[in-house]
Amino acid sequence: MIVRRGRSEDLPWLVEHDDASEHWVGRCIQYGEYFVAEQDGEILGFLRFSRFWGKIPYMDMIRVPPSRQRTGVGTALFHAWEKAMIDDGAQHLMTSSEWAEAEPQAWHRRNGFKAAGSIDLRIVQPSPEIFFIKHISGESEE
Repeated sequence: MIVRRGRSEDLPWLVEHDDASEHWVGRCIQYGEYFVAEQDGEILGFLRFSRFWGKIPYMDMIRVPPSRQRTGVGTALFHAWEKAMIDDGAQHLMTSSEWAEAEPQAWHRRNGFKAAGSIDLRIVQPSPEIFFIKHISGESEE
């Protein structure tokens, strides 16, 4: 398995497997905001990110089809993204999940994230969103 940045030829697969519009997926590919895992030319999953406040790398979505879950694909995507963000000089990573989603929260914690607060977005989803931060700069956190 290799993990690489998303490319224009990945657009059809990403549009099919992401919840974002084709226009948004194309924009994210153009700006290097996708990582995809592939093996033997088959895409196994993706990670899409943006920058919170235009600065902090924020994992918007990580998705691995059910048949590929628990095989290390998500972890490989996360580690490739984390390394790229460290190489870019980022000091923190952010992500989030719904309050009621215990399994994604456990995954974030296993990968070094700590809860940092929540916001009630029930006008668009059934439970509050909990945000997670991971310190990655190597300097001690005060």
